[in-house]
Amino acid sequence: MNKNATLNMPSYINIPNGEAVNPTFSKQEMQSRVDKLRVLMSTLNIDSCLMTSIHNINYYSDFLYCSFGRKYGLVINHDTQITVTANIDGGQPYRRTFGENLVYTDWQNDNFYKASASLIKGKQRVGIEFDQVPLEILEKLKLAMPESEFVDISAGAMKLRMIKSAEEIAHITKMTAIADIGGAACVEAIGVGVPEHEVALHSTQTMVREIAKVFPDGELLDTWTWFQSGMNTDGAHNPVTSKKIESGDILSLNCFPMVAGYYVALERTLFSESASDEHLRMWEVNCKVHDEGKKLIVPGARCCDIAYALNEIYAEHDLLQYRTFGYGHSFGVLCHYYGREAGLELREEVETVLEKDMVVSMEPMIMLPEGMPGAGGYREHDILVLTDDGANNITGFPYGPEHNII
Repeated sequence: MNKNATLNMPSYINIPNGEAVNPTFSKQEMQSRVDKLRVLMSTLNIDSCLMTSIHNINYYSDFLYCSFGRKYGLVINHDTQITVTANIDGGQPYRRTFGENLVYTDWQNDNFYKASASLIKGKQRVGIEFDQVPLEILEKLKLAMPESEFVDISAGAMKLRMIKSAEEIAHITKMTAIADIGGAACVEAIGVGVPEHEVALHSTQTMVREIAKVFPDGELLDTWTWFQSGMNTDGAHNPVTSKKIESGDILSLNCFPMVAGYYVALERTLFSESASDEHLRMWEVNCKVHDEGKKLIVPGARCCDIAYALNEIYAEHDLLQYRTFGYGHSFGVLCHYYGREAGLELREEVETVLEKDMVVSMEPMIMLPEGMPGAGGYREHDILVLTDDGANNITGFPYGPEHNII
């Protein structure tokens, strides 16, 4: 095929291949999300939104894209919502999307922008995610839609995602039970001489099989386990290695089942066979912070005030300097690959007030460097759903020295 023939190929097409799959959430649930966004659009005098992040595209369309260097979008007008996806995915986005789907081809350069512009016509205010749009993409959007004005929608959309619906809470609760199963699989595999990766593999495989049972229409991707031992526990996100467990090792169990872009977590401190007196002291202090923190998660509490109160406990034990991150965060559409609801984190600078139907973790962590008595990273992690006057803890896996010296 010569170059001129290539230029005559279509820039975007439709691939209505197969029947729609059973969605993660009901049509009423998905429509409610889009309706709330349209209210926000009206308030901000926005004509159309072009979402480009994995989390917002997934939240509003039930389609979870795999970028692999390609661009993806979701155009939400006041009467339509259409995913803009790459030809390499075939009809999968069509089958998964709540709304319509438009596919851009690889025949010409920048067809993503041509396809998106075809859905946003005329002089309009277009909402985009400033925190997800690099300068290169912004410049190409301006070239494709020269009459449009681009304004930020990311902060407003994040606030809408903070309050979970009944269907979301049910989904998260099922997943949290699967994380507990992954934790039990970790404990089952732990033993002196067993490599970290073997423990992690057993946990992950167990969770994936359970997800397939509980969510038979779901896509099975992105579930993982970080299992760390000894010095490798010093970072909450340290990758799994082939290090073998030794007697007396501090251990960290981190199970993350992923279903339809929704992330949950179970994190626990454990020890292999025994723990020294100083390790036990550090562990018990961290468990005390964990216990007290869960009591503070109630409607009306400010995120910053929770952080300051828990800092006092660490300070009483001269451990505040060993705290490594905030005390918890929101749950929902998020992952280590993509965004989170940064406005709902239990940190000193976050003044967000907790409300009913928010879902947050309590996950205190301290890390004592190698060479110090009690060295290692300690963290516990539970997920709580805010109610009218308190919170329900939906994590069931036990924690503390009484349960987790293996």
